[in-house]
Amino acid sequence: MNAPLILNERDGSRFEQAPGDTILRAALRGGVGLSYECNSGGCGGCKFELLSGEVESLWPDAPGLGERDRRRGRHLACQCRAVGDVTIKAPTGKEYVPAIAPKRRRAVLTGVTDITHDIREFRFHSDGPADFLPGQFAMLDLPGVGSSRAYSLANTPNKTGEWHFQIRRVGQGKGTYALFNLLRPGMEIGLDGPYGVAYLRTESPRDLVCVAGGSGLAPMISIARGAVEAGLLGPRKLYFFYGAREPRDVCGESMLAALEGFGEHIVYCPVVSSPGVEGWAGATGFVHTRLPQALPAALSNYEFYFAGPPPMTQALQEMLMVDHRVPFEQIHFDRFF
Repeated sequence: MNAPLILNERDGSRFEQAPGDTILRAALRGGVGLSYECNSGGCGGCKFELLSGEVESLWPDAPGLGERDRRRGRHLACQCRAVGDVTIKAPTGKEYVPAIAPKRRRAVLTGVTDITHDIREFRFHSDGPADFLPGQFAMLDLPGVGSSRAYSLANTPNKTGEWHFQIRRVGQGKGTYALFNLLRPGMEIGLDGPYGVAYLRTESPRDLVCVAGGSGLAPMISIARGAVEAGLLGPRKLYFFYGAREPRDVCGESMLAALEGFGEHIVYCPVVSSPGVEGWAGATGFVHTRLPQALPAALSNYEFYFAGPPPMTQALQEMLMVDHRVPFEQIHFDRFF
């Protein structure tokens, strides 16, 4: 049986859908820059119109589609597979064309380390190099979980096939249940990647600001490590903000302290949101409100990267763009839910 052929009327691009791929993954694997962010059904960034042919939905109730979208016959490319040849109308952009084509591989769990009471690092090894850009994520196929789960990488690209993820346990989350309770060293999973557009921009001349909350720690640590490896720091500084609910949630400093330039070119700024916390002498409040106070220059002078809970990323984006008029091209984040 021939692979389904997908035609995008918007730009005339054509690509084939391999077995197991969604329309979005097929596009990206084929070098076509379909618009997207989370690749998980939550953000709605990959909406498209079906002009002809048939698709099957992997998650009909995905939150990335509203009722109005459904009434208008829209679909999510990350949650649909073509059933035979189809014609779609989907937004594209050169910024979504993968710098590194995503690839499917098998990976073996080699080690696990607790970072906090609810964040754990999972380290996997695959044959061949681990090709990705600092700040990107991969899709993991886990035992007993029906669909892939997106998790951000915490390490940097390497030739030895090391893929490290720092993941927060989510109550009732099937993916984190499999990771925290079922997976053991030596077990194998499916790993597909890289994905994501919020990766380190090495060409930017500006100081860097990383803002993380929860397991948003992983991509920000990856970007900090990548900046050091690329020799960006020295002429530039990196300010790393971590927003935590309680003091026991604060993390990341030991990883940054292991990097060259910590304390001089790398500045760590933890913020705890719970008011009146005993034993905490550091900054308090919501992490995004700390940036104007802690950064020495106007916010429009920085390159921003952030990852964390949706309320944090939404508040930060609005503050940067509306209140401080930071150009959109200096703001980098992938929306998750």
